[in-house]
Order: sequence, then C-alpha cells, then structure tokens
Amino acid sequence: MDLMDSPEAFTALGEFLRSRRARLTPADVGLVSYGARRVPGLRREELAQLAGVSVTYYTRLEQGHSANASASVIDAISRALRLTDDEHAHLHDLAKPVPAKRRRTARPDHARAGLVQLIGAMDTVPAVVLGRRNEVLAWNRLGHLLLAGHCDFDAPARPADRPNLIRMLFLDPHTRELYPRRQEECRRAIAALRLIAGRHPDDTALAELIGELSMKSTEFAELWCEHPVHNCMTGTKQFQHPELGALTLQFEALHLPDGSGQRLMTYTAAPGSPSEAALTLLASLGGVLNAEEQLSGG
Repeated sequence: MDLMDSPEAFTALGEFLRSRRARLTPADVGLVSYGARRVPGLRREELAQLAGVSVTYYTRLEQGHSANASASVIDAISRALRLTDDEHAHLHDLAKPVPAKRRRTARPDHARAGLVQLIGAMDTVPAVVLGRRNEVLAWNRLGHLLLAGHCDFDAPARPADRPNLIRMLFLDPHTRELYPRRQEECRRAIAALRLIAGRHPDDTALAELIGELSMKSTEFAELWCEHPVHNCMTGTKQFQHPELGALTLQFEALHLPDGSGQRLMTYTAAPGSPSEAALTLLASLGGVLNAEEQLSGG
C-alpha cells in the first residue's frame, strides 16, 4: 500500500498547504481581494490560479484525493506559496512519500564506536550524537554536563533509558529551565522535527513520540499545529545553566552521510568570551566527576 492512501499522509499534506495559504494575503501576491473573507489567507481558487492548475485539482490535492502530482505541479504550488527552500523540500516529501514498508519493531539505534571515541576526545567542546528522533546515542562529559547533568551519564548506552532532547525540552522540568529563550528553542526543535517526520512517514516510533508529546504538552501541540519547517544546521543558543549561569554558544549540527539520520551536535563559545571561560570551568568540573567515579569504581 502506498502511504498516500493513508489518512495520516493526507492530513500532513493538507495541513501544511492550508497553513501556508493562511499566511499569504491577496496583496502579497498581487491579487485584488473581493468580498469579505471568513478565514485568513488565500482562497483555494486564488492559489490554483497562481499555480496554473485547476481549482478542482488543487482541492483534491489538499484533501488527499490525488496521489500522483507531478514534480512540476508541486514546484508551481511551492512558488505560488512562496516557500523557503526547506519548506519546498518538505512539500515534496509530503506529496511524494516513499511507499510504506511492512511495519516492524524498530531496532534500537547505536552510535558507531569510532564516533563515540571521537567525541570522547573532545575535551573542550560539548558534543552529542543524536538519532533521528532526537534520542541521545552518546555524549561526552561536557555535552552531558551542559545539557542534562541531572541524568545518568551512561543512560545513552541503555536504549530503554535514553534521554530524548525534544521530549526533555517539553516534559522535563530541569530542561525547561535551561533555555531562557524557550519559545525560540521550542519552535526551532519542532521545525526540525517536522522535516524529519516528512522524510520518514513510515517511522512508527517517531509517530508515537509526536503523539505522546501532543497529548502531554499543550505547548508542543499548539506549536506543532503551526507547522514550522526549518533545517536547523547552525545557530546561536542561549543557556541558563544551573551551575554556570548565562551562556551563549554556537551550535553546529553535522548530519552523518550514511543515511541513518544520526547527527553530531557540537557547542562552542566565542574565543575570549565569558561563555568560553564557563566551558573551561565546566570541563574542569567534568574532570573532577570522572576522577570521583574512577575512585569509587563507577
């Protein structure tokens, strides 16, 4: 069965198209508006006109009744909606998802031994290896102390106990306090998760995570319905660390080229900045904790 036959695929595609229609006005695209509008944004017939397709065809596409839209049609709709590059790629993922595979129990993911060894050698840079569902597969001492010092350092090695950064962001009280610009961090996390969900529509574990967060966090559910989409590869994050106070760090998300969806996250501070001094202090704290564990046989 092609996934385009499933209601879930229809809902994701339709919701995305409606959300992007809603943010445009006729004036934005050079059209004259006639009559009162019951809902904000472009009407279906206006978007169809801009994209050069029939209203009937576009309506069927938005309602999930057309599974064979050509790439050129999707491109035309993308241009009409003035999508960003990330949104354009996401629209193609939603409109042409891969055929559904036979559902199987997902195997626990693991970070390669060489990658674990690499981040372990990074003494002054917090680093984390994430699976595509934002589960922590490995972290070095600094990454652990920066993001989740209240968790067991060895938890990523146990699939059943692995911390999940997006789950912690919305459900863990310690993590909630870590980000002073919380709305910005939450929106960025959901925008990246939207892209991942579009690329992997047959990932049942990912769907279960999204369902869990939607049920347990009103904040997540409201932001998820806005359908933000952005591939967050680099940027600046503000932290309010329980021991170090305010930190400003540059993050880089390096996606592994093996198709696993794993990525390496690193956090660095500007040279000579108070944040760099704070990371140096955190590194020394990590060394003390490591020595204590060795003495205790941990």
